[in-house]
Amino acid sequence: MNSGIEIGLYTLADLGPDPHTGQTISAKQRVKEIVEAAKLADEAGLDVFGVGEHHRLDYAVSAPPVILAAIAQVTERIKLTSTTTVLSTVDPVRLFEDFATLDLISEGRAEIIAGRGAFVESFPLFGYDLNDYDALFSEHLNLFLKLNQNKKITWDGHFRPSLRNAEIAPRPVQREIPIWVGVGGTLESAARAGSLGVGMAIAMLGGDPLRFMPLVEAYRQSGLKAGHKPENLKVGVTGHGYIAKTTQQAKDEFYPYYSNYWSYVNRQRGMSSYKITRADFEHMTDPGTALFVGSPQQIVEKILHQHEIFGHKRFIAQIDIGGLPFRKVAEGIELLAAEVAPIVRKETSK
Repeated sequence: MNSGIEIGLYTLADLGPDPHTGQTISAKQRVKEIVEAAKLADEAGLDVFGVGEHHRLDYAVSAPPVILAAIAQVTERIKLTSTTTVLSTVDPVRLFEDFATLDLISEGRAEIIAGRGAFVESFPLFGYDLNDYDALFSEHLNLFLKLNQNKKITWDGHFRPSLRNAEIAPRPVQREIPIWVGVGGTLESAARAGSLGVGMAIAMLGGDPLRFMPLVEAYRQSGLKAGHKPENLKVGVTGHGYIAKTTQQAKDEFYPYYSNYWSYVNRQRGMSSYKITRADFEHMTDPGTALFVGSPQQIVEKILHQHEIFGHKRFIAQIDIGGLPFRKVAEGIELLAAEVAPIVRKETSK
């Protein structure tokens, strides 16, 4: 068992064109590469691998537990999580059954990071009203926590049919399926995660890490106020990353893919597809920012600097965005596992 913070990877399975070739790989190829990336991460000794959920043709994964079950068959140790499950638009009973099944298949490695998602396609797709965005999330999260604790449940809510002495099967290998709440920037979300005693995963996609400190404070304060033990209030940091032998090489190689990624993601979300300039990118990757782009040493320094601020228990990076070819993803996995993780674990276990 590794001491120090957990280090891992996650993917949202975006299907973007390679900016150098203009070619976009198929969903079939993308899924194959995600499973292979998880296998490499497991073999290299990383701790966590996450798969996100989208419901649109420019992403390859709409069913994280299915992909994670496939990954479970080719891995032995790595924890398997959703990043994130769009909790507002999934039935909590179905979600629990899917991840309890994954837990059985993986022999106790299943986890969930639940969020509200940056995209809203799942609301009309599954018959939910976008006006109920927050209320759905709250009710579904509370029901999931009850399902986690009870083999049989009687429950009444607003958005799904009542449950009367319902049997919730199968039961996972773990006593409960670990659940974290993904938080982007709202203090209310952070405080709710703390009061419920679930983990909080911060989506830290850039800027000064210190701006996220109020989230961590709100999370811990509400958690302690609700009677949860400090050691059970776990914070995770998630963010975009790219590692190469030198920081200059990392920036030179990653810039076209990073700029490409934000161009099509902003377009998908109905926003201006403004192209990030190289000067903007240089500023975004400064040593004091939360964008994890650089040499192994620079990545180590960023993670340790943030650990001093947040005292977080987990760091997971998204290193496969913008049409990046798989060979570059594989190189990043190797560098993260061999040259970043050992130093970070050693320093954070003191």
